[in-house]
Amino acid sequence: MFLCYDDFMKQLLLLKNEIGNTNFSGYRRVEDYYRYLGYREHFDDDPLIAKAHAVAKLFACHEKFVYDNDLVAGSLRGCYSDVISDAELKRANSVVGSFGRNSFFTNFDHYAADFESALHFGVGGIFNKINVSLDKHRDENKRCFLNAAKITMNAFSEMIKGYAGAAEQKGLLEVSRICNKVAWEKPDSFHEALQLIWFIHTSFLYEGRFSMALGRLDQYLYPFYIKDSISGDRATELIACTLYKIYERNRFLEGFMNLGRDDVVNIAVGGVKRDGSDAVNELSYIILDAVKACHIPGPNLSARISVKNPDRFVDKCLEVIGTGIGYPALMNDEVNVAALSRYGYDIEDCRDYAMVGCIENFIPGKQPPWSDGRFNSPKYIELALNNGICKLTGMQIGPKTGEAADIKIMPEFLDAVQKQMSHGAAEYVRMFNNEAMRYDRQLYSQPYLSCYHNDCIDRGLDIRDGGSVYPSIHGAACMGIATVTDSLAAIEKVVFEDKVLSLAQLNEALNSDFEGFEDVRRILLKAPKYGNNDDFADKYACWFVDTHYELFSKYRTFDDGGFYIAIASNIDNIPAGYEVAATPDGRKSKEPLSDAASPGHGFDVNGITASLLSCSKPDFTKVACGTVLNVKFSGSTFKSKNIEKLRGLVRVYFERGGQEMQINCVSKSMLEDASTNPQKYKDLVVRVSGFSAFYVYLDESVQNDILERTEHG
Repeated sequence: MFLCYDDFMKQLLLLKNEIGNTNFSGYRRVEDYYRYLGYREHFDDDPLIAKAHAVAKLFACHEKFVYDNDLVAGSLRGCYSDVISDAELKRANSVVGSFGRNSFFTNFDHYAADFESALHFGVGGIFNKINVSLDKHRDENKRCFLNAAKITMNAFSEMIKGYAGAAEQKGLLEVSRICNKVAWEKPDSFHEALQLIWFIHTSFLYEGRFSMALGRLDQYLYPFYIKDSISGDRATELIACTLYKIYERNRFLEGFMNLGRDDVVNIAVGGVKRDGSDAVNELSYIILDAVKACHIPGPNLSARISVKNPDRFVDKCLEVIGTGIGYPALMNDEVNVAALSRYGYDIEDCRDYAMVGCIENFIPGKQPPWSDGRFNSPKYIELALNNGICKLTGMQIGPKTGEAADIKIMPEFLDAVQKQMSHGAAEYVRMFNNEAMRYDRQLYSQPYLSCYHNDCIDRGLDIRDGGSVYPSIHGAACMGIATVTDSLAAIEKVVFEDKVLSLAQLNEALNSDFEGFEDVRRILLKAPKYGNNDDFADKYACWFVDTHYELFSKYRTFDDGGFYIAIASNIDNIPAGYEVAATPDGRKSKEPLSDAASPGHGFDVNGITASLLSCSKPDFTKVACGTVLNVKFSGSTFKSKNIEKLRGLVRVYFERGGQEMQINCVSKSMLEDASTNPQKYKDLVVRVSGFSAFYVYLDESVQNDILERTEHG
């Protein structure tokens, strides 16, 4: 498809300027005030019914704001107000808080809904499904849940009608017509389908949910694209103007908690269909063009790359990455499908996965919302060297596995590390399950979200109380694979093979943070490092993945779901480093850990091919959550003459078992200039770790972490 760039960019720029020039200073989030209005009318009702009425008031009472240049209605602005008083907000927060809130650890957000069914049935169809289920079930708890769902779905319909009226007042008659239709009827056209999807997403935002994914947008919208007479350019324009609305959140946060990124709205394109055939279609390319035109940190686009996808699709992904925005992230379809299949899901569902949040693999509409946590893997080397004692606090936090002086061979040390990690994993799981299980599942039901989930309505059960096709899952993000790998390689080489010093002498240097032991640190820094296609080091990366999988796969969540592992850290490798004393790879105390699945900064010195060969050696079919491999190229690498070489690099990396790759192509010199002169680079977007962001708004520690990544030519 050849885009007439100016045709759809004109409308996008009008909307961009309108959002950018709107003054939101003094606005505060006030959705709890609207919820309070619902609660205060239903204090004598069942708490779940009262919660449903609170959601209904939220949907009904917020301002239905429509921009003059909207093509698809639905704005976050109604969550914010500058007229509700502090006293009103304080009382509202008190009442709403007393009813309890779901959280990330009780499956509240990071979710991909069953949008395909929502488009098939429409709002009225979902409402009718609830009535059919009510006729079937006599159990009072199920009927209470279904009636609560009915209240919220009716309110959602009224919310859409409110936007129809607001669009009509702005003279946007076609937008108004579409809103009035999808308020009850199922969509027929591409524009109508996209509008309903955006309203569902907007309603989730009003409930306070974060990182709500749009799933496989190119798959469930494709039938409408084919059926419609819409042109490719018009479809690109509609999607671009819709996705740019994600940037709205940034405008409200500006000035007091702007992280330089938008809500992490993940969209998956490409990959394979449920039957295993190539899923790339014309809409896949249209979505890539739309995000390229928007040039903002979000959406968090993920490209599923299968051996069955055409080279043209990979080339298009690389072209978009080459603009500097750092996405789409590239996902290995074959590895991810194999990883998910370990957990007993139907193979068709495994092939239909999307991502939520940063890179987390997820089966849309069939798993409760995602949760995860950080597992600080390098800490357990410190504990193994010190008989379970944390050297930063002096506390005994791990089991007693022996003094360093008594460990004589490498297998003994690995056994000590594994025992410390096993104890840490047990503590991690127990603490998570304690938190997840302390909340009454019926009282903390989510009837509105359950309307978009298989098969809650038919079962009359909540999404986390038996209504879901599959149980909840939890991801343990195992940090610092390079820190651990390089540390173990250094111990084997320096202590047990070359016998330059004893393990006790090494530990003395570590516990002194190398003060007076600079020569020891130089030796450790020269030891074999992950990222150079050196099996001496790389075997410990394989050990890292195998060991963490064995530790966590035996555990179950509160509803008998699995524990996945991830080799990822977001930006938490920086604060996690504050928890770890000096490590045998030469890292000093409290310095950042290595980044996600990447080699240590500056340690992969043999070029990009050697680096990727190392990073593909572990068995990533054991990593069902996903990995983050950050690769940085100079900007000139993405010239058109190099695209075929880059594609070959990606293809071979994935054929050898690599799971994910995300690429920055902004030169170090430009990043250094941006750090010094931020006013010149306000629109500079970079890939951080699992998300993209405006570089100049990032914390200095995160900027430095990006700067220190190895830059390949």
